[in-house]
Amino acid sequence: MSLFNEQTIQNTVAGYDLSISTGRFARQANGAVKVQVGNAVLLATATMSKSPKEGIDFFPLTIEFAEKSYAAGKIPGGFFKREARPSTAATLTARMIDRPIRPCFPDNFHHDTQIVITVLSHDENVSLDGLSITAASAALSVSDIPFIGPIAGVTVGRVNGEFVINPSPKTLEKDSDLDLVVAGTKDAVLMIESASKELSEDVIIDAIQFGHSAIKDLIQVQESLVEKINPTKTNIPTENTVITELKGKINDYIGNQIETNLTGANKDQVSTFLSELESNVTEEFTDEDGENSFEVSQAFKSVKKDLIRKTIIQKKVRPDGRQVDEIRPIEISVGELPSAHGSALFTRGETQSLGIITLGSSDDEQIIDGLSETRRSHYYFHYNFPPFSVGEVGMIRTGRRELGHGALAERALLPVLPD
Repeated sequence: MSLFNEQTIQNTVAGYDLSISTGRFARQANGAVKVQVGNAVLLATATMSKSPKEGIDFFPLTIEFAEKSYAAGKIPGGFFKREARPSTAATLTARMIDRPIRPCFPDNFHHDTQIVITVLSHDENVSLDGLSITAASAALSVSDIPFIGPIAGVTVGRVNGEFVINPSPKTLEKDSDLDLVVAGTKDAVLMIESASKELSEDVIIDAIQFGHSAIKDLIQVQESLVEKINPTKTNIPTENTVITELKGKINDYIGNQIETNLTGANKDQVSTFLSELESNVTEEFTDEDGENSFEVSQAFKSVKKDLIRKTIIQKKVRPDGRQVDEIRPIEISVGELPSAHGSALFTRGETQSLGIITLGSSDDEQIIDGLSETRRSHYYFHYNFPPFSVGEVGMIRTGRRELGHGALAERALLPVLPD
């Protein structure tokens, strides 16, 4: 007699065989699924803390994408022969999973939640970006975590003018003029990330719709698995009644101050006004002992967000006085740095970007060593977001944001670079 009560759903979606099973791996996680396409096998796990995190106003979600060398029959390089920190590609995939998953949770859900996608077996003919989104959704859907799903993701390519769902990475690189990842629910698209070779807007729209049709089929597969499991979801408490009452009082106290002070002010003036307004609200509504300070802060942030949004959408008033169809003043200059091979300063309103280019020889090519065969890259884009750029104090480091924004800019420029 088997120890496992394994449930499996198999189906053919967009021309490839998909298998999703649960009950065999990672049985102590809140939810876990094994997803297989060809020889590619992903283990997706979803885990939630027993109790919510106190004193926060955000959803503490972390997503990790783990590439294991054994999945491709490799031994890690280096002296220690142990898996190191996530590669840039793994970090970018984790960010891609995060974007469509994060909005699919209740507003008052503050439990620590972690999703880990582990590549157990690699297949060079299978693209993992969209499949990883589907795997994460499936793990959440079969768990007791209050997930508003399922969702799914696919990669859309275009070969010889024809759209293809989940083409192989080699096909995307060599033969496709489109690399589009789209994720969504049955009814709507939640996330799009694309690189293309100067395609028209109509082609991109058709590609999104083509991908969404496959997403619906992938969601149906997940729903069939959920019907077998029939998980009981954790109840999430409604909004704190104290915060609800405070929101009404604070809204009356603020009145039309936000609408009045958004008109014709610059970023610094708006920031100063909102800071002073928060201080006034805090002083007005916080108890003498300060026990309700967190609730006051939460209520003010919620009211502030709603009023600013209402002012912009309904009154057509933007924080710096611009009309809804106007952009900030732009100024571009080149040759800023005399010793660099190329440099440009781009300024839009109060936002600035300093771009610098360096040319090298073939010795400067970057060696990319992942689950696929080792390759060399002669073009790479590094993005930095130092704290002084937003007038803050903080550590200077390369985080997920820097890697993600750099990758987007790199993909945007690649089609127009000399071959």
